[in-house]
Amino acid sequence: MPNRVVVAVMAAVGLLSSTFALAEVTDGSARKTVSNALEAPVLVANNVAMPVTVEPESQISASTHAADGAESAVQSEQADTLAELVQISDVGDESDADERCLATAIYYEARSESLAGQLAVAHVVLQRAKSGRFPSSLCGVVTQPGQFSFVRGGRLPAIPGNANQWRTARAIAQIARDGSWANPVQGALFFHATRVSPGWAKERVTRIGGHVFYR
Repeated sequence: MPNRVVVAVMAAVGLLSSTFALAEVTDGSARKTVSNALEAPVLVANNVAMPVTVEPESQISASTHAADGAESAVQSEQADTLAELVQISDVGDESDADERCLATAIYYEARSESLAGQLAVAHVVLQRAKSGRFPSSLCGVVTQPGQFSFVRGGRLPAIPGNANQWRTARAIAQIARDGSWANPVQGALFFHATRVSPGWAKERVTRIGGHVFYR
């Protein structure tokens, strides 16, 4: 075979081998690239883990409520008995409509009762307003037809003349609304005087003085 033919054949074989080798390397790199892409870790965006920002208005509101609760707590800590808490309560000369309605109910329903008995009546009114079964305002609860005998035609009677008993009723109303003394009739929505027996099919809570309380 002529030398030129031999050289041409050898060159062709070498070129073909290089092509196969290049194809193998390229194919391996592609597999490696795909493999790396599948094994890449998932990254969580930073904003997903960002803490929630509290609006300034909410912070102010929370601080205000905390301050109100702290004031009631301080008064409670200064008093060892309910009588002492009534004595140091700052009822002032003015009261809002709901407090006046609540104090009127306490005065006319329980002024002859112990302080605990007066507080119990106050909490019945408060719990009615929160129950969803009665009017939602304290005045609405007190003036609801057929509920309190001292109410005539949906109107409250005049402010009583006994200044000391009226002040006590107002102090009890304030204490009950603030929650600064333990509620002795938790969950009670009804009460009656012990001198009557209405035969209610209700769960009895307790008796305090001349009243029996029910849920």
